[in-house]
Amino acid sequence: MARDEQLKQRWNVLTEKISARFGDGEKLDLEAIIYLIGVQELGKIKKRYKKDDKINLMHIAICRLLEPYGYYEFDHFDKDGWPHYNVKEQLPPLKAGEQSVLMKEAIVHYFLEKKYID
Repeated sequence: MARDEQLKQRWNVLTEKISARFGDGEKLDLEAIIYLIGVQELGKIKKRYKKDDKINLMHIAICRLLEPYGYYEFDHFDKDGWPHYNVKEQLPPLKAGEQSVLMKEAIVHYFLEKKYID
């Protein structure tokens, strides 16, 4: 199976599975899944986060997702338990579609690692 087709298939399986669990009947989009990964990585499940916290959670997720690609490196947890990352390499300029594919690929890789999908 072609790499793009495999990514598309895995992405569809993932979004169906994660939407069924967290989507309240709605299909979750890329941003919502990134947010959930941030919550997972922080490890502090709360019902409500402030707007700034939501942005920080998404940043945590993006750093974690792109860490295996060599763009970020985990540095430390702060006194409140929030993870911090250092930039190892700047992301190359990507078009919107290329960004989306990179993030989907990184998310699929993350959930394969976690054995949430096959």
